[in-house]
Amino acid sequence: MGVRESAVEGVEGSMSFDRGFYKGKRVLVTGHTGFKGAWLCRILIDAGAVVTGYALSPPTKPALFDLADIKGKMTDVTGDIRDLEKLRFVFEAAQPEIVLHLAAQPIVRASYKDPHHTYETNVMGTVDLMECVRQSSSVRSVLNVTTDKVYQNKEWCWGYREDDPLNGFDPYSNSKSCSELVTDSYRNSFFSDGRVAISTVRAGNVIGGGDFARDRIIPDCVRAVMAKEAIGVRNPRSIRPYQHVLEPLAVYLMIAKKQYQDIRYSGCYNVGPDDRDYLTTGELVRLFCRYWGAGAEQVDRSEKDAPHEAGVLKLDNSKLKSTFGWRPRWDVEKSVEMTCRFMKLWSRDGDIPREMDMEIEEFTKGNG
Repeated sequence: MGVRESAVEGVEGSMSFDRGFYKGKRVLVTGHTGFKGAWLCRILIDAGAVVTGYALSPPTKPALFDLADIKGKMTDVTGDIRDLEKLRFVFEAAQPEIVLHLAAQPIVRASYKDPHHTYETNVMGTVDLMECVRQSSSVRSVLNVTTDKVYQNKEWCWGYREDDPLNGFDPYSNSKSCSELVTDSYRNSFFSDGRVAISTVRAGNVIGGGDFARDRIIPDCVRAVMAKEAIGVRNPRSIRPYQHVLEPLAVYLMIAKKQYQDIRYSGCYNVGPDDRDYLTTGELVRLFCRYWGAGAEQVDRSEKDAPHEAGVLKLDNSKLKSTFGWRPRWDVEKSVEMTCRFMKLWSRDGDIPREMDMEIEEFTKGNG
């Protein structure tokens, strides 16, 4: 059976997070205490995977990792991705079959404040991870999570494809471009024998419940509403590929599984929304205000001397669609609705683990 012939089977597995495949699999997640990492670990634990996480302490207070009721259900190792010796020890102890690399300094504006830390974490952290994979006898599938910002941005109106030049402008984006190049070099230099399948995935902007980071638009909206303040929008005309966090996580799990089974699936992939779901930041905030309801209002707080960020950023998902038969599940309105539902529940001290499981189940079934 060829790669294309098995596409439908592959995408169906991804939409249910293929609990059968991940049951009993030894999975190492770096950056597990972050927003994406906490959602990913919840999915894997519920699927019966044997999960080890390696990361710094949660980067925010509050933190989804603390709210998600997962810490006692996995091996939780506090460590810096730049600490090669400790990371080697974790690989030796966990003997992972699948490695999902999410550890990063992920904020553009923070990268302007401390570019050295950003490059050290995002570039040398990738080198450290690939060194551990190179020396491991257990690993069969590796996925490095990067970003839509890896491309040389020409501010054009169509989506970047996987073979477009990599050259992110700001230190964060550029460091992730470098992470892509490091991964490709290790793939070519040390894994051409096919013993380990390695992919990178370039995801668009994610939104969803449980994100408390600074300098991200939806968390900033929630903070403003909770403080009974108007929502200030720095770059209201910037266009971004907004998608619910479960969208790329489903893709990560799909690719990690498929390349584990057939190395021909390894490579680099974009994952973002369809064209109709690209919005300006101002339009996204208006959607947030609609679904949040009373108390949410928007003001323009454009910054004249703000650090450079891309004005237009789009991804072409054709490769992901043609290879796996993949399609996005939730449009941007549904994504904003679910985000507001989650954050309102959190503001009332509601049952967050139950809400996460309900959203995962609803996403799996494709309702809405």
